[in-house]
Amino acid sequence: MNKQTNFDLVLFGATGDLAMRKLLPCLYQAHVAGLLHPEGRILGVSRSELDTGGFLEKVETHSKIHIKQNFSDEQWASFTKRIQYLTVDVTRPEQFDALAETVKARKETDNVVIYLSTAPKFFAPACEALAKVGLNAPNVRIVLEKPLGTDLKSSQEINTDVARYFKEEQIYRIDHYLGKESLQNLLALRFANVVFEPLWNNKYVKSVQLTIAEQLGVEERGEFYDITGALRDMVQNHLMQMLCMTAMEAPKSLDADDVRDEKMKVIKSLKPLTSADVDANVVRGQYTADKGMNGYLQELNVPSESRTETYVAAKAEIDNERWKGVPFYLRTGKRMAGKVAEIVLNFKDLDNHIYENSAAAPNRLVIELQPTESVRLYTQVKTPGAGNKVEPTALAVDMGQAIEGRRAEAYERLLLDVINGKLALFNRRDELEAAWEWVMPIMENWENSPVPPHGYAAHSWGPEAARELLARNGDKWHEEQ
Repeated sequence: MNKQTNFDLVLFGATGDLAMRKLLPCLYQAHVAGLLHPEGRILGVSRSELDTGGFLEKVETHSKIHIKQNFSDEQWASFTKRIQYLTVDVTRPEQFDALAETVKARKETDNVVIYLSTAPKFFAPACEALAKVGLNAPNVRIVLEKPLGTDLKSSQEINTDVARYFKEEQIYRIDHYLGKESLQNLLALRFANVVFEPLWNNKYVKSVQLTIAEQLGVEERGEFYDITGALRDMVQNHLMQMLCMTAMEAPKSLDADDVRDEKMKVIKSLKPLTSADVDANVVRGQYTADKGMNGYLQELNVPSESRTETYVAAKAEIDNERWKGVPFYLRTGKRMAGKVAEIVLNFKDLDNHIYENSAAAPNRLVIELQPTESVRLYTQVKTPGAGNKVEPTALAVDMGQAIEGRRAEAYERLLLDVINGKLALFNRRDELEAAWEWVMPIMENWENSPVPPHGYAAHSWGPEAARELLARNGDKWHEEQ
């Protein structure tokens, strides 16, 4: 077993929703699994005027309820002994002195992880204040929670501000989708098996679909969501990462920069979009009331005239030798008919059909990331009897059951990688900004377009325009196949 890293994890925004709902429960699971150094410490930090006892009461009420497995009172008591709390307002630099004193008092600490679970506008002042008290030394790692900007310019400004105080190898830009075991398994599926990689190209693949669908609407987040929208919230980050992992070439190794170099090549190979391309190949949607459910415009804190998109479908093209001519369809939406994240490779049809109706359902590979983690290869088999008909059937592997072992949640895996100094599952600056650069023509087109979003009924699979987008290439969305 590798030597465990002794750490201080400084969690800014410790009283917030992400910390309570995800970060602390995931750290608890790592604690129970014996993956945290016995002396590793968690320093909760926020502007709330609390002492450690008051903070632990809040953790007891708001965080413990999100622990759904492996809970015991004994383990919980052991875990909470790791936690201390400090009141630090990021807009008051003088309050960082006490934080620095607390961190530096532990001489045996291997590294310090500072997690900024705050609004991006606080990244720059927090980093400046941290640097002034010496908390940007080489053993300090800074974690930046998304969204990292609202467009290319703001993303560049944030990155430039943070880079004044921290080196690139100290910066961990988090996208929790990269922590999903199933997405990491995609690389193993491709590069550890001779079966798939020879077919993973434009000679055999007709089209690729990448989908992240949510059944929930914006709920009580209308005010936030209306200035964000699906493009910023999902396409520029989560879907772009799924695209990169699906389309990238084999890296020289699994070292951080080897993996991120190949992802960067994919983004740089994306065909740039013109305004005309956006009109033709990008669908903007907004869910409408149906079956007793609110439409987006009826949600709390959403302006009645809002044109914010809750759905995006886009056709992308990768202009390289492997993928030239293969459409990649990216899709995400709220209030859809199901909750699913999946990657679908639709293979080309055979040239000859010696069996009846074999052209009706060509082979396809479906990699499901959620709600289950599975791989399904749809193949043709002969129907029983004397005829010569075939029908599709799936060769399926449930990844959760196929291999024994505990499957960590995405945030747990990413937190452990930060503690242990592993950068492969985090975005590099050039990669992030290249992704923003690709989506900017969509944002600019929509800002200037008089055309409103296409309506789609709540709990449907999106607007008709998204079906038409695929139909032009003779394709259908996976649920319709």
